[in-house]
Amino acid sequence: MIKVAIIGANGYTAYEAIKILLRHQHAEITMLTGRGDNLGCVSNIFPALTGLIDLDLVTFNVDAVATNADVALCCLPHKASMEVVAPLIANGVKVVDLSADYRLDCVDLYESVYQVTHTDTKNLATKCYGLPELFRNDIAGKKLIANPGCYPTAATLALAPLLKEGLISTTDIIVNAVSGASGAGRKAALPFHFPEMNENLFAYGVGTHRHGPEIEQSLTKIAGEKTKIIFQPHVVNIDRGIIETIYTKPHKQLSQSNLNEIYQATYGKEKFVRLFKAPPKLKDVQYTNFCDICPMVVDDKIVIFANEDNLIKGASGQAVQNMNIICGLDESMGLL
Repeated sequence: MIKVAIIGANGYTAYEAIKILLRHQHAEITMLTGRGDNLGCVSNIFPALTGLIDLDLVTFNVDAVATNADVALCCLPHKASMEVVAPLIANGVKVVDLSADYRLDCVDLYESVYQVTHTDTKNLATKCYGLPELFRNDIAGKKLIANPGCYPTAATLALAPLLKEGLISTTDIIVNAVSGASGAGRKAALPFHFPEMNENLFAYGVGTHRHGPEIEQSLTKIAGEKTKIIFQPHVVNIDRGIIETIYTKPHKQLSQSNLNEIYQATYGKEKFVRLFKAPPKLKDVQYTNFCDICPMVVDDKIVIFANEDNLIKGASGQAVQNMNIICGLDESMGLL
């Protein structure tokens, strides 16, 4: 049985991770930590967990975590995360980090995007970016996994088959994305107050969203050449889910049959990527670890539709998927 600690267990991603791990055949939640006043029984924070788990959130202590856990799922925000990941790794605890602190390879880029100094460059240099469908062999056996962001997960999975084969322009890609309000986290903020959010849809982070550099980093690795995108996110008045419509320019005309074969060759055996012949519906991925993808030829362009649950495949479900891999378990445990 794998003993798991959840660090920062009072947010949405922690809540989803707890629910997944409660049905995991070979994992046991042994510790939950919180910060400041966010302590006490977890069922007081998330009443839906009443009768399912009675652990208290306690103040983070690295020795206590190292004693009680084999793996930690770190659900803290950026900057706060790197402060606990370094001592955890030093004390032999494997970590799947759900923050942005270890996703970007370049220290200067991270510090520019997140406007903070990176204090754990040692582990940054040795981490693995945890997108299993594309980097599975690199993940196995690693001590630190940087769990991808929600938008980058869908965008990277959608574009990888075409970039890997050099079939599309690496400088003419538009990622148009819409997310549910849970992507903003559990902390109260005026734009997501009910009267502001209800019956509303708006763009944000125009040209500045933090996930843009992360998407470009992954796509550049896959393409083998510098890849630039226009990434435009929106938020809509639903709780959860992401739908991305991605526009690309192929180097040569492809038939729909060719396109289907390319995606089938990449994802045909994957458990958590489903391929569709028509644009998939968001409701079909909510509360699941699936990413649903539909590539289509439209005139002289290739348009790819990609849907996922931002809290599951875009966060906690993928974190458990990564945990399973580094612990030598079946990748789908707790997720199907």
